[in-house]
Amino acid sequence: MSLGLAVLPDIPVHRTPTRSRALSAYRSPVCVHVQSPSHPVESTRRSANFQPTIWHDTFIQSLQNGDQHEGRNMEKVNKLKQEVRQMIHKEELLRDKLELIDALQQLGVTYHFKDDVKSVLTCIHESMDQMLLSTSAELHVMALLFRLLRMHGFSVSEDIFNSYIDTKGDFIIELSSDIKGMLSLYETSYLAKEGEETMEKAREFTTKHLKSYVESSNCNDSRLKEHVVHALELPLHWRMERLHTRWFIDEYKVDKQMRPALLELAVLDFNIIQTSFKKELKDLSSWWTDLRLYDKLPFIRDRLVENHLWSVAFTFEPKHASLRKVQTKAICLIAMFDDIYDVYGSLDELEAFTNAVGQWDLTAMEKLPEYMQMCFLALINTLNNSAYEVLKEKGLNIIPYLRRAWTDLCNAWLTEARWYHNGQSPKFEEYLENAWVSIASTIVLSNAYCINDDVTAKDLEQFLLCGYPDIVRFSSMIFRLYDDLGTSKAEIERGDVDKSIQCYMRDKQVTESIARQEIKDMILKYWKLMNNANVDNSDFQEYFRYVALNLSRMAQCIYQHGDGYAEPGKETKARVISVLLEPIEI
Repeated sequence: MSLGLAVLPDIPVHRTPTRSRALSAYRSPVCVHVQSPSHPVESTRRSANFQPTIWHDTFIQSLQNGDQHEGRNMEKVNKLKQEVRQMIHKEELLRDKLELIDALQQLGVTYHFKDDVKSVLTCIHESMDQMLLSTSAELHVMALLFRLLRMHGFSVSEDIFNSYIDTKGDFIIELSSDIKGMLSLYETSYLAKEGEETMEKAREFTTKHLKSYVESSNCNDSRLKEHVVHALELPLHWRMERLHTRWFIDEYKVDKQMRPALLELAVLDFNIIQTSFKKELKDLSSWWTDLRLYDKLPFIRDRLVENHLWSVAFTFEPKHASLRKVQTKAICLIAMFDDIYDVYGSLDELEAFTNAVGQWDLTAMEKLPEYMQMCFLALINTLNNSAYEVLKEKGLNIIPYLRRAWTDLCNAWLTEARWYHNGQSPKFEEYLENAWVSIASTIVLSNAYCINDDVTAKDLEQFLLCGYPDIVRFSSMIFRLYDDLGTSKAEIERGDVDKSIQCYMRDKQVTESIARQEIKDMILKYWKLMNNANVDNSDFQEYFRYVALNLSRMAQCIYQHGDGYAEPGKETKARVISVLLEPIEI
């Protein structure tokens, strides 16, 4: 099975030299010299020469929190919400209902109308059999119906597309001339579950004919062509939400079906939410600056703003501001520890640090070198502060659950460090079994699980007893594989254990291009498993799956054009500006 370049493009690894403390980034490993209490003699250590941050605290603190009309804008938003709510319940035609809900989704304002949308989709789902008999079976409508129901956790079978299948089991070739219908079916095909042959055929069929449409001289509709190109680059289901919302608002402005009230609501809402992101970023920058960890450990990746972009990608709604701050702090610590385990710490130090995290006891600090003592104390204090807020508000002690996630992560990192220091090359399956944990998404998803308005003591008990839910593994594996596609060459150049691509090449005796295609096929497989897990049963579980889904989306986003995390000055910089810093003109 081949995904094709237009569906999951090859991810180039850029190696443009950048200025970092000195000049070159990602050349051969550079040695630095340190003195520590446990190492009385000078030790030679590796360093990756990471590019320094491009976002300094003085710049972040100078950001404008909003405009003088913020209060008036909020009043306008509330009025527009009432107007849009009436639209949702007023629409009578199935096509109009579905297109309105789809616009709400892509404009990023569905969270205002969650109950309204759920009510409309529930009615459609309950009367779907009768509705399908009375409709003209337009491909665009059927594909949109399927996609929206699946996105919102409703059970819907791929059999609704049987009327578009010929006697040979293939999609009817005449459908290829219906470009709008083909585009809708293409987007829908990425919500396929494992084992759904019709949906797999839909993806292959639509990809082939949409590519032909773009390459032909017959595509006279420039806007439709632009949408097709955008979709072929990356399907909607795999896109980072806020980035897509920013793009779609501009597209919606010139849409023939544009509703002025809905557009105005989307623009105002985007800017208001962005203002809250800036306020969060100021608080976080003060926290990170006060820690002074980067001053003491200049070899680590200083990526506060990019880390906040990750947390925004997980969940952007205003009510989750506290969780975004927790997630951003956690990712800052993850990056720091990852760099210590990967390139800086000696194996003895890493063993001692892993044991200290497992004990979760400040007395264990005595056996650590000075630079690790700071890191360990920063970890303990940061997690305890987060746990205190949950205990204060909900009476739940989440420390055992966060501690488990950090202990598992450090053990996974230590396994990779042992492979490297002992000159071992793991088997492909052995590597993956450890790597889905070492990618650190278990921390992010444990935070999302535990720091949640709807979590209960019973939920927490189940989380500890039953281990990580399957969706954690699926999301983590997607994250790991995207990361390896974008970063493995650079990491091996600076000195690191083999990644999935190299392990597969060695085990199967194949070329790098074949190994990369296998990784892409695996990514598609895990996306289908993620779709399998999207079955609605409670607000809490629905939210947790939503964060897991968005983690996969953000991983794709950050590594789409290489290592957008270690080298954040290109696409990542533009995305930070678009989502966090630059408002939309009204």
